[in-house]
Amino acid sequence: MQNEIVLEAPLTINWAINNSCNFACRHCYSRTDTHEEIPRDVLLACLEKVAKAGVFSVNFGGGEPLLHSGLLEIARHASGLGLRVSMNSNGWLIDRETARALRDAGFTKVGISIDSHISEIHDQFRGVAGSHGRAVAALGHLAEAGITTSISTVICRINHTAIDDLVIFAREQRAGQLNFHNFKCSGLGLSHKDELDLTPGEWQEFYRRALAAKEREKGLDISLDDPIIALLGARDAGSLVKGSVCGKLSLNIKANGDMTPCGFIPIVIGNIVRDDLKQVWRDSPVLEKMRNKKATGKCSGCSKYEDCLGGCSARALALTGDLNSPDPHCWA
Repeated sequence: MQNEIVLEAPLTINWAINNSCNFACRHCYSRTDTHEEIPRDVLLACLEKVAKAGVFSVNFGGGEPLLHSGLLEIARHASGLGLRVSMNSNGWLIDRETARALRDAGFTKVGISIDSHISEIHDQFRGVAGSHGRAVAALGHLAEAGITTSISTVICRINHTAIDDLVIFAREQRAGQLNFHNFKCSGLGLSHKDELDLTPGEWQEFYRRALAAKEREKGLDISLDDPIIALLGARDAGSLVKGSVCGKLSLNIKANGDMTPCGFIPIVIGNIVRDDLKQVWRDSPVLEKMRNKKATGKCSGCSKYEDCLGGCSARALALTGDLNSPDPHCWA
């Protein structure tokens, strides 16, 4: 039985305020998204709707959010409404002056994407020479400005055996958190799946070693956002829900205002400009299905199902066409 509390509104909204980007990442989920962006005045009004609904925090992404000319104004407005404001960035555009401007606009945390401790590997993966050095510099500028930093690393073929090196690197950069993001099969991630994704057995080995590192590290918070770690007897102790948090604690908003369960699930369930957020959150049949998944296939009879709830719904949808299917990464 999945008797979890359904919140009246998402705790967090991940908001892709633009689609433009100065990188060419091999795994990007949004490169194929060509929708227009919400006009700035409309976006500001939508933020008021979000705050009024009771959302706690907004995490801005894209694209590269710093390419949006109104980012600072948008962040100031969100912060002024009482929303906790954070951002994910590739770091290229963050110098000392920009870091201070982000702080003054209300950003409390900025995550920088770095996929390898080796600069050449990161640069090749992200498609821009010198991107590793600029990302490392950005971490320093943000820390100097007093903004909490994290490093976001997409685990795939280029880095899955380098856990210890990535941990040492994150400590050296004085990052407060190291996020190991499981590889998704959305957008270019699906196009390059055979090149970048791991086998289920390799995912099992990665998570065994990552969980050991998490247990070992005291000064660095290692975050693992994959529900299938429940198969190893682990789950996020701080999470209010089992399985994926998408559609239960968080929601995604695209540049044109379309709402989706997460950035990797391209199913539109409403639009923040024209629809009532709390009503969509409460009544969406798609969210209802995600909150009440049923064990199918090899999940039927699995003793870990009540904790992992079939794993990542985005991967299941991308590779099987069904949100409810077992996660293709599962090694059970």
